[in-house]
Amino acid sequence: MNWANRITLSRLALTVFFVVTLNSSWHYARTTALVIFLIAGLTDFIDGEIARRYGVITNFGKLMDPLVDKIMMAAAFISLVPLKAVPAWAATTVVARDFLITGFRLMASAKGQILPAERLGKQKTSWQIITIIFFLVLLSMAELRYVSEKSTWWVRAWTEAGPVLVWVTVALTIYSALGFAWRNRELIALDQERTTESKD
Repeated sequence: MNWANRITLSRLALTVFFVVTLNSSWHYARTTALVIFLIAGLTDFIDGEIARRYGVITNFGKLMDPLVDKIMMAAAFISLVPLKAVPAWAATTVVARDFLITGFRLMASAKGQILPAERLGKQKTSWQIITIIFFLVLLSMAELRYVSEKSTWWVRAWTEAGPVLVWVTVALTIYSALGFAWRNRELIALDQERTTESKD
């Protein structure tokens, strides 16, 4: 296993630590969760850079890199629901989209194909990261007492700017899923044809 793939798997471990930390009640837990999330995001850049620069792009990396990204994003959105940062319907949309795309990739894998991450999907992920970091920064600032949760600008950022980011993220999440499904519709058509043939 090359270093790019090892870094990808390390992001999975960081995701577990992130979830545990964010849901902890000890001092500076939310600030620590923010740091862990930023480090995990940095590994996403590093593993891709290593793979491209040294020509070690593998099928394992093409499959696992976007899959680990999805696990990290889903875990973060779900963890933010109890904190009243992200509504449950938004987190459900993100997770459902990831299940859909993973299903497509499994179908493709069964046919000997690899579906790498697309540009629109990466843009969607970027907005998801921005949204998560936005709320984590606000939580960290309140935890470190840089600002009170009752401060006017903090409340407005949480209740006005936050929901806007959530809506933009969800819209891109749905749009990218529909686009991905449309561009790979041959997989579904081929699978349906084979199912029909087997029944005949």
